Amino acid sequence: MALDIFVVLIYAAGMLVLGWYGMRKAKTHEDYLVAGRNLGPTLYMGTMAATVLGGASTVGTVRLGYVHGISGFWLCAALGLGIIALNLFLAKPLLKLRIFTVTQVLEKRYNPMARQASAVIMLVYALMIGVTSILAIGTVMQVLFGLPFWVSVLLGGGVVVVYSAIGGMWSLTLTDIVQFVIKTVGLMFILLPICLYRVGGWDQLVAKLPASSFSWTTIGWDTIITYFLIYFFGILIGQDIWQRVFTARTDKIAKYAGSIAGVYCIFYGLACALIGMAAHVLLPDLDNVNNAFAAIVKVSLPDGLRGLVIAAALAAMMSTASAGLLAASTTLTEDLLPRLRGGKQSSLGINRLFTLLTGLVVLAIALVVNDVISALTLAYNLLVGGMLIPLIGAIYWKRATTSGAITSMALGFLTALALMLKDGFDANTPIYYSLSVGLISFVVVSLLSPRPVTMANTVKPRAA
Repeated sequence: MALDIFVVLIYAAGMLVLGWYGMRKAKTHEDYLVAGRNLGPTLYMGTMAATVLGGASTVGTVRLGYVHGISGFWLCAALGLGIIALNLFLAKPLLKLRIFTVTQVLEKRYNPMARQASAVIMLVYALMIGVTSILAIGTVMQVLFGLPFWVSVLLGGGVVVVYSAIGGMWSLTLTDIVQFVIKTVGLMFILLPICLYRVGGWDQLVAKLPASSFSWTTIGWDTIITYFLIYFFGILIGQDIWQRVFTARTDKIAKYAGSIAGVYCIFYGLACALIGMAAHVLLPDLDNVNNAFAAIVKVSLPDGLRGLVIAAALAAMMSTASAGLLAASTTLTEDLLPRLRGGKQSSLGINRLFTLLTGLVVLAIALVVNDVISALTLAYNLLVGGMLIPLIGAIYWKRATTSGAITSMALGFLTALALMLKDGFDANTPIYYSLSVGLISFVVVSLLSPRPVTMANTVKPRAA
């Protein structure tokens, strides 16, 4: 175990060093928020894949594989297909806008009030994305190292907050590319083969699990559809993902490198689901299936290799945690703070300060939330329920009005929140009802409102 701790400490120190190097590259406001809009294909692909695949995608998909078998991969599949669609159809027009946030599109189409309203929803979403992965970091460190949960959260999350705050997007890009390599090697080329070897090979895995574990639909069509409604569309409108698109040097880089990142996400989901299936064979009586990932790492790997795989898991979690953290602080400094400062734009120093403060808030929330998948579902339900309809309307419907958009945001957001509190965070009803309420209110209020006088140029998706 001492060797494992040493490996993880070396990894954490490396992240801080890369964060410091990123700080030296982040010399302007644009450098800090979008890496100077200058990433090439390798960095873009790595940071895009690393951002999407975090704690819930890793720990959560292993848990889904443990419970449902191979069909647990659908969570990552929905995320991956969302990344492909975003980069093929939306990246080019988005890059032409040269903006920093999703909500700026709504301001161009509606008015500043729509931007402020949507920024509140986006802030909640981004905060919960950060919380989800820091929660996963805490869970893994608690189980593997025997640390108290709060200590695990503060240590692991503290590293993320520090390197994110000092270097912004450049720090995130540099750490993401290293994290991408580490988690690919650790999970797909070390943990998965060893788990299958421990089981006795593929034939033994098939023999020891029921046939339902190898069905693509065991998880249920309702859950598969819900994953696409929440995660596929959530990827298309999430600030953490759009902010990565804004870093691409050209639209061709976004199109091809981004699509490769999406395909990678799908294969990553398959690998994690298979790890969960192997864990079910080796550890059939787990008290808490949420700990399936940490438990299989603990029993399957020798010292040293265990530390490398722990670092791989932390890499997946830290990349998404930092993305959510920077997305939340960007929403604050670009969308909400200027309103309070009479339109004055934020400086590089203000960006760093608010990223630090946002990180402290994320750490505090992570100490009181206890389920990774539920936290991720909360984030995406609120985002998609509140913002999908107004954003699609901004692009496709000329009759859409500001009143309709704001009403749809408010009612969709509140409906999703109310039904999650009533039916549970993992229920399918919140997303169905919030989208229905949001759509009806958007159409009705827009038709009852005066026609928009002017229309700004907004995003027009084009065929790839």
